[in-house]
Amino acid sequence: MSTTLMSGSSAPSLRSRLTRLAESATSPLVPADFLDLFAPLRAGADLRGRIEQITAETPDAATIVIRPGADWAGHQPGQYLRIGIDVNGVRQWRAYSLTHGPRADGRISITVKAVPDGLVSNHLVHEAVPGTLVHLEQAAGEFVLESDHDKLLFVTAGSGITPVIGMLRNLFPSTDKGVLKLDRSKDLDIVVVHVAPSEPDSIFLRDLQALDASGAIRLVARYDDVHGVLDVDDLADFVPDLAERRTLACGPAGLLDALGAHHERAGLELVIEQFRTTRVEPGDGGTVAFANGTTLDLDGATPILDAAEAACVLMPSGCRMGICMGCVLPMTEGSVRDLRNGQITTAIPGESGAIKVQTCINAAAGPCHLDH
Repeated sequence: MSTTLMSGSSAPSLRSRLTRLAESATSPLVPADFLDLFAPLRAGADLRGRIEQITAETPDAATIVIRPGADWAGHQPGQYLRIGIDVNGVRQWRAYSLTHGPRADGRISITVKAVPDGLVSNHLVHEAVPGTLVHLEQAAGEFVLESDHDKLLFVTAGSGITPVIGMLRNLFPSTDKGVLKLDRSKDLDIVVVHVAPSEPDSIFLRDLQALDASGAIRLVARYDDVHGVLDVDDLADFVPDLAERRTLACGPAGLLDALGAHHERAGLELVIEQFRTTRVEPGDGGTVAFANGTTLDLDGATPILDAAEAACVLMPSGCRMGICMGCVLPMTEGSVRDLRNGQITTAIPGESGAIKVQTCINAAAGPCHLDH
């Protein structure tokens, strides 16, 4: 028995000595750092992906195909992921919808629309190149199809089509021979009302038109430069059986707010995915002090995250719309104002303790101190 114990204890000791020897030989790096160079997508590594293809969809939007690492757990159509990419030497995180269902080749894709002053979106659309390594988080989100509805209405606007196209591609795969109608989707009755500023600005228009031509969906395309801004009260004209359908919507906050009010009045079911938050009128700003000694005088309309980054303060971030909680920091003292609803959150030293706040949707509402 003593021999067995000695053998069992000596092996870990030998491994430990070999590891220490390797680490000392490669200091300040460790052996895992070298593995990251040669096999960054291996199992057990931090989850990463390699950009393999970038295809322009419109002048300001592109689909990015990524080979994910071995530990990618998969996703449901309609979900999003957080992607981290280094821009000007700083790692930035953003959330983007996945625009395919599970693919046979194991790749994943996102479609990014470059927005004005969008640091990451402009970088991905106009500057990123195949071969670039990006950091990934596992897929998340509840904007997915349920199996108990066979009559559906999708209402999308602009880049709000991205999670919906992932669902549609999964239901009706396209091949060289046309759109396939699978058993899982043969009984579905789907109408898509898609809004865009103009036809050339309509992301995935060819995909939607092909699905419409095949009979997989009925497409109602609305272009602001032709039809004017969509009035949600006109939906019943486009979709006479609106009351029989489950509505899923994704797009700008204004459209979703109007749709929400419309469906609530009519007693209709609505599921939404929102990329940007609706903001209330700005209130008072204040001085934001960080634990590292940085102090900023901020207005009451700018999210703390945006203002801090503009002042070159490194901040954790994620979706930037109050969902993923990637930007949360402890506030040890002071008040902030939620730009979505105007709610004030206050931390009182010795009374409330530190309170976690989402810096992407909160602005200063007086002096406050963040532990960062």
